[in-house]
Amino acid sequence: MATIRERLRQDGSRSYEVQIRLRGNPSHTKSFQRMTYAKRYVQDFESAARQRRAFRYVEGTRHTLADAIDRYLYLPADDAAKPRKGASKKQLVGKRERELVPSIARLKDVAARKRSLLWWKKELGSRLLADVTPAVLAETRDRLAAERTVRGGLRAPATVNRTFAYLSAVFSTATKEWQWVEQNPLRSLRQLSEPRGRVRFLSDAERIKLLDACKKSDLPELYLLVVLALSTGARRGEIEWLRWKDVDLGRATATLHDTKNGETRTMHLAGPALELLTARAKVRRIDSSLVFARADGKAPLATEKYWRKARTAADLKDFRFHDLRHSAASYLAMNGATLAEIAAVLGHKTLAMVKRYSHLSDQHTAGVVQRMNDKIFGGRC
Repeated sequence: MATIRERLRQDGSRSYEVQIRLRGNPSHTKSFQRMTYAKRYVQDFESAARQRRAFRYVEGTRHTLADAIDRYLYLPADDAAKPRKGASKKQLVGKRERELVPSIARLKDVAARKRSLLWWKKELGSRLLADVTPAVLAETRDRLAAERTVRGGLRAPATVNRTFAYLSAVFSTATKEWQWVEQNPLRSLRQLSEPRGRVRFLSDAERIKLLDACKKSDLPELYLLVVLALSTGARRGEIEWLRWKDVDLGRATATLHDTKNGETRTMHLAGPALELLTARAKVRRIDSSLVFARADGKAPLATEKYWRKARTAADLKDFRFHDLRHSAASYLAMNGATLAEIAAVLGHKTLAMVKRYSHLSDQHTAGVVQRMNDKIFGGRC
């Protein structure tokens, strides 16, 4: 199955060629400078063969990381199909990208993923998949974390971790679907420790000033947009791309399809948000299905310029539109909502993302403990 041949080069040095033949597969050849390396390679291969992993072992030494990234990004929906003759990579919008773009809300993530994978292709693309080891990846991780960005600062740990997460998706596909590698090398790689998530929410005074500034905005829709964000915790893109067919004023709900995690979520309407949306429904446009449509009705309103003006008028420091979502979550916590309830409202699959609000519900938690003690002890020791 495996043979080692000694070769004499023109410069007088020697090399050792390993040739492996597998029934039903093309022969595989690899050269080494030392006999010990060649023997070790044969031993590793034979060990893999005994565990029925030989084919993947060979595939990992036949394909480069660039091959895997190209296949992941550019091949047609049928992975087994070959690219159309004469088709460019730009024309080959691959299966993975179509899966990643079910909605406009995820376009930014798709762009970041593609940009990251092209960086990996430039950085390690020439390496064989079998040579992309945890040690190589750890060295790349540490170097990436230590490099200065164009702004002069170090990269955030979260940025480095996301860069590796995108590559991990490629290896997972190469492992499970293509069987090019035996296992994902990033599974044994330690992630960088990330700081606790940002929690910037509006004080009562700030909220009043911001809402007043939005009412005076040259864009009348801005006030409703901000009220919806504050009262529901929905993301900006989820609100801006809301369609009338998904709004049920009778049940005081709106169904969000274009969510960040791709799952449908129900947004509950109450108070001023419900009243304002009901009033807007009475004068809704008939040439567009969007609640916040621009002039041609094909896309949402461009609100960023007006949001910045309102933020400046309200004298808000270090505050982004996404912080309205944090504000809604913080208000929920301070009004007695549990972390599970906050996660359900915001659309988080786990509690990890909402633990940043746990300290805001300490008073509610203390009240729960007090009521429990009053009930079981009745005020007596």
